[in-house]
Amino acid sequence: MALPLFAVLIGKRFDMDLLEKMEQLLQDCREDYNKAKGGNKAAGTRVRKAMQDVKNVAQEIRKEMLGSRED
Repeated sequence: MALPLFAVLIGKRFDMDLLEKMEQLLQDCREDYNKAKGGNKAAGTRVRKAMQDVKNVAQEIRKEMLGSRED
């Protein structure tokens, strides 16, 4: 699998599983996002939960990047 452009640009190879997990979370919530934009409150709740999951994965990536900087 080729590295995404942003990974190539920063010149670091890091855990693609975390990025793939984040991408999957975002893809999975796209339909609910569109429903929420249309006024579906339950879909809005699911989107907010998905965004919290994305935030948590982003924090894991940040920690990993800080750890690689210290090495």
